[in-house]
Amino acid sequence: MWRDRDFRRLWVGQTVSQLGEHTTLVVLPLCAVLTLGAGAGELGVLRAVGQAPILLLSLLAGAWVDRWRTRTVMVLADVGRALTLGAAAAAGLFGALGLPALLVAGFAVGALSVFFDVAYQASLVRLVRRDQLVRGNSALEGSRSAAQIAGPALGGALVSLLSAPIAAASSALLFTLSFLSIRRIRRREPIPEPTQQPSQRLPEPTEQLSQRLPEPTQEPRRRPPRVWRRIREGLRFVIGDTSLRAVCLASAAFQFSLAATMTVYLLFLPRELHLSGTEVGLALAATGPGALLGSLLAARLPGRFGHGVVLVSAAALGDGAFLFVPALHGSSAGAVLALVAVSLVFGTFGQLVNVTVMGVRQALTPDGMQGRVAATITFVGMGLTPLGSLLGGFLVDEWGMRLSLAVTAAGMLLSPLLMALSPLARLGRTLPGRRLLVD
Repeated sequence: MWRDRDFRRLWVGQTVSQLGEHTTLVVLPLCAVLTLGAGAGELGVLRAVGQAPILLLSLLAGAWVDRWRTRTVMVLADVGRALTLGAAAAAGLFGALGLPALLVAGFAVGALSVFFDVAYQASLVRLVRRDQLVRGNSALEGSRSAAQIAGPALGGALVSLLSAPIAAASSALLFTLSFLSIRRIRRREPIPEPTQQPSQRLPEPTEQLSQRLPEPTQEPRRRPPRVWRRIREGLRFVIGDTSLRAVCLASAAFQFSLAATMTVYLLFLPRELHLSGTEVGLALAATGPGALLGSLLAARLPGRFGHGVVLVSAAALGDGAFLFVPALHGSSAGAVLALVAVSLVFGTFGQLVNVTVMGVRQALTPDGMQGRVAATITFVGMGLTPLGSLLGGFLVDEWGMRLSLAVTAAGMLLSPLLMALSPLARLGRTLPGRRLLVD
């Protein structure tokens, strides 16, 4: 697989793009908090605006990705994000980088990231054989883990040590490098044929059909299904499968609570624990090594203990780690080390869940539906994150940081509870073909 030049170009481009994305996720909120003095409500709005495209555009992105070449989608997304952040950097140099500019940049980057993320997930299925999907997913998720290591630390350091315009310009450069790598992919992707609907009429008897056949020159071309019809196909496919439906519900509970938690967390670290931007970046970056370890564990543990056991137990351990954060006090080295440990545990088990769920989803889904199914799960799972971010800011104003952080962190435990009560908990050790083996 690694001998394939096109796969290597995809891997490099996706890695750099994820680095730019994770850097931007820290740069924009820290710019608002540390540079513009944004309060809890303003930070909640900024995060909600950046996450709103997940709700508004995920289904549309899935329909487009299944009709377009994923290389084209990823290249356009990289160019758009580079231009957006470049414009934000220029606005900062001229003293015009205020909260409205950050809101515009956050929404634009979030929208283009939705298209890129759906496209790179679907591109792997079109570039490698099905028996190479596990290794390919491990490589791509490992690169995302590497981006999680460097991205938050880089974003925090740039905002703290240099300036907001330089931080934005650095993210723009990363997206440019991703564009240069992905545009070199030469393999011509096969565009999946439109899915056939089960409601088509049965063929007529041969004698009657032969009388109705048009002349060869008059044979009409089959038009691809319209966008909304393709979106409905993806929704019906996911809703009709009990395991994918459970993935959506558990993901929605987790992502909603995580969005609220992170809004409080990004205020709690600099204002309650009085950590610097570099220390905040270090605490956030510790998620990366854990995610890298989780990617390695995902290649072994589901096949040994069963996919259901791994999903439920890993989600409970990873999500429960944040319950220890509200008990921390002060900016001592011990507090920073405790935050690093929490992020490490959260990253390890969270990534173990992510890779395992991705394998389940890909095993269930036909090639021609990969983009729409990925987008549908993203839409349902992450569509409520803007509301979660707003809730986090509201709770801080009403209850204070510590209580708000404890409540929102406890909410993340709804995800493993939902999985434990669903068919996901009974998944066996293997996923043969496109069906799940249930013990």
